[in-house]
Amino acid sequence: MTGALFAGQTSLPRLPVPPLEQTLKKYLRSTLPHQPSKEALQATKNAVEAALSGADAKTFQTLQQRLLERRDSKDSWLSEWWNEAAYMAPRDPIVPYVNYFYKHQDDRKRRDNVTRASALLKGVLAFRRLVESGQLAPEKTKTGLLCSASYPWLFNSTRLPRKGLDHAVKYPAQSHNHLVVLRNGKYWQFDLVDRATGQELSEKEIQTQLKRILADPEGKSQEEYPIGALTGDDRDKFAQARQDLLAVSPDNVRALEAIQSSVIVLCLDNLSPVTLDEGAWELWTGNGARNRFFDKQQLIVFDNGSSGYNGEHSTMDGTPTLRMNDFILAAVDAGKIDMGTSARSAAELPAPTRITFQLNDGVRRAISRALHDFSALLAKHDLEVLDFQGYGKEAIKAFKCSPDAWVQMAIQLAYYKMYGIPCGTYESAQTRKFLLGRTEVIRSASVESKAFCEAMTDASVSDEQAYEKFQAAVKQHLAYAKDAADAQGVDRHLFGLKKLLRPDERLPALYSDAAFAATSTWKLSTSQISSERFTSWGFGEVTPEGYGCAYAIKADSLTFTLTSLKLSTRTLKHYINEACCEIRDLHKRLATKQHGAAGAKL
Repeated sequence: MTGALFAGQTSLPRLPVPPLEQTLKKYLRSTLPHQPSKEALQATKNAVEAALSGADAKTFQTLQQRLLERRDSKDSWLSEWWNEAAYMAPRDPIVPYVNYFYKHQDDRKRRDNVTRASALLKGVLAFRRLVESGQLAPEKTKTGLLCSASYPWLFNSTRLPRKGLDHAVKYPAQSHNHLVVLRNGKYWQFDLVDRATGQELSEKEIQTQLKRILADPEGKSQEEYPIGALTGDDRDKFAQARQDLLAVSPDNVRALEAIQSSVIVLCLDNLSPVTLDEGAWELWTGNGARNRFFDKQQLIVFDNGSSGYNGEHSTMDGTPTLRMNDFILAAVDAGKIDMGTSARSAAELPAPTRITFQLNDGVRRAISRALHDFSALLAKHDLEVLDFQGYGKEAIKAFKCSPDAWVQMAIQLAYYKMYGIPCGTYESAQTRKFLLGRTEVIRSASVESKAFCEAMTDASVSDEQAYEKFQAAVKQHLAYAKDAADAQGVDRHLFGLKKLLRPDERLPALYSDAAFAATSTWKLSTSQISSERFTSWGFGEVTPEGYGCAYAIKADSLTFTLTSLKLSTRTLKHYINEACCEIRDLHKRLATKQHGAAGAKL
């Protein structure tokens, strides 16, 4: 990897191992709002004390030393473990449990699938050139460069199923310039770069190719046995079905290879969603997996020109795909993408070729079962999008508050209103300031956030008292968020220590204590991805008892996408809307008291 994008990789620090005492004390404090009784709290305190200086202290010191040695011997002590544990080892279907989606803001100039898709593809090619050449500027924060190791996985890559543990493959971009297009569960491919001249196809030429695919009689009807449905299956079942498929014919090997090695997959969905909920659902699920290949990065365009993205999550987190999608949408809208001038006719362009598969009865049964199981799984889910237009980042900043902390407190208040207690809350913090860094957990539910929620739901508490509780909760949240970004959270450290426990060593009491499972069962799995050019984005819940809560903080609005196993998701949406209003109104009342009419205008 060369070029500016990767030039700083060798200077990035390695992911640190936090001090053991720091993690244990921070962990104990994070359990306090979730303790159901004095007895339960005492059991947790006893387990932590055993780890610090009691019966488990020697074990924890040994584990810490092993982790320090691992830190010194690897580029990242965590990355391999985490990629396996979080992404490659789980056997659940990657939709709805792993992949995420972005819903693009509509382009008023491009109201059909061909014009929209061709412009977006030219943007994809422009970003791909910057990545593959290393010319893309590396991301920076106030503390320095961020790790760019995940960027090459944006293109010409795929996740592959294997029994027990999946893996990922990256194909050479120089020799794989073809696009795979999905329509009604059927596949076509064509080159995005002319093999003779090395020139990219122009926007008009891409349109010609897409029109040919849409005009193909083969694409007019839905494929009865769509191969892509297998990518929505249990991973072990998919691994077996894939082996069976490859064994049917060598042609199937070549067909799968063509899909896996393509730049990306373009899904031209035979649908025209209108509402936010409709668009989000289809981007997430792909018409029951009938027009998706979830193991690939996928650009999705509907018949009415509405578009979005479905991200395969195993090789990267959301920031690189956010950057790519934002780049494409902004550059296309501003007319900054070179769309090319060549306009060869269909007669002058090599025709797109169909990618077909030979199936036997066993593979057909596997596909039919996968479709049935996927539909049954999705039938248990629901999704709600809240497009909150009351205010956004600018108003929150006018109240001198961190927008992310504000929104997290709104989510905490909403859950508390609905259930009367706080819950284990995961907010993703990126740790890409470190080599091969990915994420750490911000434990958003705290002693302070619980006190704030109690104050906001108690009519006897004054505005001044509630505001004081809010400020304390925000301060605590920001402190934990900073620690998490510095890889000084508790969850990855405790995960690493436990990984190094040998089979003949006794499990320390901390890991068997009820609070450990309770506080890391993420009933609220939250993450912020913010773009003015997305109308929503989302992902699935991570526990049957909880919610996925994706949110975006825009200049003048907030967007939340909530998913769950039909745990009254619409009710939670109502409470988030209510909480956002109540926190704003609290601040406005106090500003009016302090500044009169000028405060009321905030």
